[in-house]
Amino acid sequence: MKLYTIACAAALLWLGGCASTTGLPAGSTASGTPSASTSTTPSIPSAGIAAKAIAAKAPAPPVIPGGPLQPIGSARASSSGVAATAPPAELWDRIRRGFAMPNLDTDLVRSQEQWYSSRPDYIARMTDRSRKYLFHIVEELERRNMPTELALLPFIESAFNPQAVSTAKAAGMWQFMPATGKAFDLRQSAFRDDRRDVLASTRAALDYLQKLYGMFGDWHLALAAYNWGEGSVGRAIAKNQRAGLATGYLDLNMPGETRNYVPKLQAVKNIVANPPAFRAELPLIENHPYFQSVTVTRDIDVALAAKLADVPVEDFRALNPFANRPVILAAGSQQILLPWDNATVFQRNFEAYNQGQYASWTVWTAPSTMNAADAARRVGMSEADFRAINNIPPRMLIKTGSAMLAPRSAKMADDVAVHIAESGQVSLAPEIVTRRTTVKARKGESVASIARRYKLPAADVASWNEVSAKAAFKAGEQVVVFLPVLAAASRRSPASGHAGASSARKLSSHPVKRGGTPSKRHRR
Repeated sequence: MKLYTIACAAALLWLGGCASTTGLPAGSTASGTPSASTSTTPSIPSAGIAAKAIAAKAPAPPVIPGGPLQPIGSARASSSGVAATAPPAELWDRIRRGFAMPNLDTDLVRSQEQWYSSRPDYIARMTDRSRKYLFHIVEELERRNMPTELALLPFIESAFNPQAVSTAKAAGMWQFMPATGKAFDLRQSAFRDDRRDVLASTRAALDYLQKLYGMFGDWHLALAAYNWGEGSVGRAIAKNQRAGLATGYLDLNMPGETRNYVPKLQAVKNIVANPPAFRAELPLIENHPYFQSVTVTRDIDVALAAKLADVPVEDFRALNPFANRPVILAAGSQQILLPWDNATVFQRNFEAYNQGQYASWTVWTAPSTMNAADAARRVGMSEADFRAINNIPPRMLIKTGSAMLAPRSAKMADDVAVHIAESGQVSLAPEIVTRRTTVKARKGESVASIARRYKLPAADVASWNEVSAKAAFKAGEQVVVFLPVLAAASRRSPASGHAGASSARKLSSHPVKRGGTPSKRHRR
């Protein structure tokens, strides 16, 4: 009898539990919050769906910028009644599962679809380049609970070329401008540019996108701000608000580039979602890390690092695009990326290397402003080689404090210091070419007044004229000075285009008198 009573009570409790959840939306728990299967996994487009059907897909719930991702492990899934699903074997499928942004269905989207689908070779090149970086980007997006469409953004920005540089000086896979890069802690020195670094630039780009989403509450507006600038988008929204107009992405008055920006991303998303519909073929990218991060403890030549890792130099540079110099400075880089299976090879060969120093280059700091020929002599190089390794154009002076690459001697034990590796810069100035000129002294003029008039050192004026620094000149006396060519040319008569008739205004190419050593120094 007791067993019968207990069984009845259990049945009533079970029925009451079922009734307590009646009326909740599909995919919700008894607490009223969406379950993991609906809140983090949008529906997957089938292989035969058309492009318009993709655009009609209902948008996923809004993503909270910066919200922590809380994955459900197998133990937690079984205890909460959530069915565990196997991870996708292909990365493209994983990206499709994370699509969470509203879709656009406009003529601009269809135009961009046509552009991409008519260029299968271009799609093949950029998708093949992406295989090195996509897994890391998707991992970071999922960790931040951000839409995986954003993993496709480098297709629009740079075609996944981490060495890309725009005419506006935006650089890297995510195309950061110098000032924006600095605002997001991307170091830019003479020896590395974090705008090109795979890990650093991805971190900064996602930080920036999260910030923009937090400002505008809309991913399309956030993307427009990424391209056009947050201030520009904010002003466009304010303008529409004043006019009583809508303020969505499609409602704002934007430049043509920004107007096409989101449609380009939507077109690439549609192609990734359903390649057969666009006669596109995506390369197989396994859902597995492509690279590992390895700590560098010594300055090391790029060529040697690639050799120790047993990878071609071009592949090494593709994973470490910040390394645009022939040497990697340990103090400024700390880490390099290597293909997954080559990281162990590098560490083993690095420890076993016994053929001398790892780096054949060091950094030399210019003690004063000088030309490239003088600098090359100081570091023991030919001028041509010194110019080439440090990218010094013709007719440019190296300014004081510039950090230049120079050969490293076999006896040099110390690596480059941290402050130089992280902050060293190259500062150049146009080389000033001077010509010998004679001017007429005015009444009561002296060496000092002539020097002031032409902004020259008084000692040089005295030396050129073989007089003392306190000497005075007679009115009309010819005084020799060496002036910059542009400054001398600017004194020509604007009417005739020729030098003035007065001998005081004529340029002369006569040699300096013998013994005028200061003039030789000034001419040099």
